[in-house]
Order: sequence, then structure tokens, then C-alpha cells
Amino acid sequence: MVDRVMATPAALALIDSLRAEHGPALFFYQSGGCCDNSSPNCYLAGELTLGDHDIHLGEIGGLPFYISAAQYEYWQHTQLVIDAVAGQGGTFSLECGSGQCFITRSRLFDDAELKQLAGG
Repeated sequence: MVDRVMATPAALALIDSLRAEHGPALFFYQSGGCCDNSSPNCYLAGELTLGDHDIHLGEIGGLPFYISAAQYEYWQHTQLVIDAVAGQGGTFSLECGSGQCFITRSRLFDDAELKQLAGG
């Protein structure tokens, strides 16, 4: 089964670091822009209220990953690949100030993957 979201080894290492520092109650939310950019943000449980309009896209590093329904409409044909790079992301994400930041890369699903995702 193809995953809608996955993480690179660098992102998994940063997730492990955040889990060691903040505990296991973490989750990701793919931001839609504005003041927190269009980036994957890692939060402590309870820091962001999820609603009926949010979609559980999958898991990375054992943490749930959510996206808004509006963002999903835009990204539904792509696999989100969460990576970590050197730098400051300027977001509300937990890694802010660590010298690393999460970024979203993407690739289009091919026809066979789209069929599989549709249950065919």
C-alpha cells in the first residue's frame, strides 16, 4: 500500500530528538500558509485543536499527521515527503530554534498508485 505521507531518515531523526525532549504526545499538521508558512508543523498534544475539517493523512515516525480538507484537495494527487534540513523554519513547530526545520517535498502519484489509493 502506498502511503500518502512519508518521512526521510533526516526527518525521522529529528522526530526522535523531539520525542526525547518533549515526550511521546506529539503530532504533525500540514500548515496551509499565512503566518505559519506552508510547512509541516510538529505540536504537543493539545497545542492545536483538530476539527471535523481535518484529515488524518497517515503517520510518520509513529506520530499522526493531519491536513485540512482544503489543503487535502490541493495535495490529494501527491505523496507528501517530510524532510528535515539545516536552518530556521520560522514556524510554530517544536523544532524551531534547533537549527533544523521540517519541510514538505512532494511527488505526484502515478496512475497505479492513484488506483490503489482509490481502493481499486
